[in-house]
Amino acid sequence: MGENDRDYTAAADEAEANDFEEGDGAQAEVSAADAPEPATKYEKTKMEIFDWLQCVVMAVIAAIFIFVFLGRTIGVDGSSMLQTLHDRDRVVMTSLYYTPKYGDIIIFQSPTGNFGETPLVKRVIAVEGQVVDINFDTGEVFVDGRLLDEPYINERTINRADFIGPLTVKEGHVFVMGDNRNRSSDSRDNRVGQVDTRYILGKVLFLLVPGGDEDNPRDWRRAGFVRGS
Repeated sequence: MGENDRDYTAAADEAEANDFEEGDGAQAEVSAADAPEPATKYEKTKMEIFDWLQCVVMAVIAAIFIFVFLGRTIGVDGSSMLQTLHDRDRVVMTSLYYTPKYGDIIIFQSPTGNFGETPLVKRVIAVEGQVVDINFDTGEVFVDGRLLDEPYINERTINRADFIGPLTVKEGHVFVMGDNRNRSSDSRDNRVGQVDTRYILGKVLFLLVPGGDEDNPRDWRRAGFVRGS
């Protein structure tokens, strides 16, 4: 190869290298132009608000689900369930697949309407078809002839009210009494009577917030599952 040929080849290689470098530069410029601009502060704020709203919506949906299907909270008004429940206690109740049975603490609307719209809280003593009798001299309660063991009561049952026994519980009803037996309006009282199960709002499961005031501070040791029978 002659000297002129070598010069021509070197010049061609140099031109090709220049073209390649120019091509890379053009590609780099195009890529930079196509790259998305970083999010502005305003756009970031919008995204954060959207995420926060999503969390709020999910929390509301979860609360509705729990309220409708699992349980809800309700306050206790009065002392008829001492010492199990106290005035101003806040409890969790559920009506999901619930069938009343002895020992359950239930919340219900007054079947007679004598207590207005205020729900009542009492303990189930007997269900439909069972026979209730009470010896007011000894304070003992019998169901189907069997003496009940009632460690949950505040005192023995000596207040007769309107009760005449033995009494058979009607179909679709329950017989209820408060644990504070002599200071409770319950199925012994004609103003309450036997409770139609359709008026039952639910069964008490859990003591969420113990009641309290300036004279009687909250005792958080009482919080927890509520004792049944």
